[in-house]
Amino acid sequence: MSAALVSTDWLAARLEDPTVRVVDGSWHMPQAKRDPAREFTEAHLPGAVFFDIDAIADRSSGLPHMLPAPEVFAKAVGALGIGDDDRVVVYDSRGVVSAARVWWTFRVFGHDAVAALDGGLPKWRAEGRPVTSDPVTPTPRRFTARFRPGLVREVTRMKANLASKSEQVVDARSRGRFAGTEPEPRAGLRGGHIPGSLNLPYDDLHAPDGTLRPAPALREAFVAAGVDLTRPVVTTCGSGITASVLALALHRVGRADAAVYDGSWTEWASRPETPVEP
Repeated sequence: MSAALVSTDWLAARLEDPTVRVVDGSWHMPQAKRDPAREFTEAHLPGAVFFDIDAIADRSSGLPHMLPAPEVFAKAVGALGIGDDDRVVVYDSRGVVSAARVWWTFRVFGHDAVAALDGGLPKWRAEGRPVTSDPVTPTPRRFTARFRPGLVREVTRMKANLASKSEQVVDARSRGRFAGTEPEPRAGLRGGHIPGSLNLPYDDLHAPDGTLRPAPALREAFVAAGVDLTRPVVTTCGSGITASVLALALHRVGRADAAVYDGSWTEWASRPETPVEP
């Protein structure tokens, strides 16, 4: 599997394939008051397992759902019944949003046989495809995590980039949050953006049905936002979720090397020494 996205038709034809592992990567902001784990137990794709973005994470960091250590990821994913040779398809309950974060996380830990389901659960259900509430008991498998630091950025490198400007930083948050005219959903954070960064709200990359726009339209969106697609790109957002949507879109237009700033605005705006532009 080399494609970053697969269609509902593609997955429907392979639901019985034992080498294809389906993963529900749904996640919501706390303000949404939605419980993705409960929703999963009520209705999920046949054979799917639930990937808890907040649990398969570094819980000691003080920041939301930061990447876990490789051995933690390997153990958790293996317990979900996913092995080294499996093809992983990730979906979520919004379209292509948090599934992109899970897609990126698998790639960070060396697993390229991973794709997001284009349109996610909403498109699947709109097409009348099957869902189930049957409990899932996966058979544990061996998963080997091979960390790729090139796909991740941390705050030290982000601060160094302010001077070097060697990498373009693209922010997936809304235009209002980027400009500091909308309040941040997380209390105590400054408004604004990383100096010199560009803004491309992640939902600008979606078609009305929740699928990602075609590759030519994605390319046009990045160029219109001021991104030079021949130069290195780092994506950021509120906490590393929707930044992954940008990374997925960049992969579709030939930039599989785009990195995600894991701590994103939650980390940057909470540190007193990091500069902010309105």
